[in-house]
Amino acid sequence: MKNKGMQYDTLALIGSLLIAVSAKIKVPMWPVDMSLQTLAIFTIGAVFWFEARSCNDIAISRRGRVGVSRLSRNTGTWNRFRVYGWPNRGYLVGYVLMVAITGWTADRGWWRNPSKIGAAMFVGELILLMFGALWLTYLFGVPQGIAYGVGPFVFPVMLKLALAAGIVSVLGNVVRSRLQ
Repeated sequence: MKNKGMQYDTLALIGSLLIAVSAKIKVPMWPVDMSLQTLAIFTIGAVFWFEARSCNDIAISRRGRVGVSRLSRNTGTWNRFRVYGWPNRGYLVGYVLMVAITGWTADRGWWRNPSKIGAAMFVGELILLMFGALWLTYLFGVPQGIAYGVGPFVFPVMLKLALAAGIVSVLGNVVRSRLQ
């Protein structure tokens, strides 16, 4: 593809579809089901450089405005907490910062080395969990904020980080070489 606009539109479509599908893939856990959405967001953040990520973000926000769901919905324990406010708010802030950190380091070539991009993703994930736990602490207090905002995610996060770092190192070569 020679046309940059068409390339970015294609990447935005692929990214949007990847996030939507990954949000629907669930692994049953307590207190929340694990989705593959973080894995998809890490991969998109690291593989797509700034302009393409921006196009993907715009496409995602447009879909949200017309009512197309793009976020993982949980049918488990969290439903009873909805009366207190949307428990995902802290995580949504954290996702933006997580992608910014992952993308910024990837734009500097870290995507070529699984250890480096994995470290950047780890920092991004810590920020994501911190914002999520802070919001839950605000809603429910310190013990519940930490227990529900961080505890259930430690093992799944490590698994998704390892997968994402490997995927990015391989997929980054393919995507970036075709779009240069």
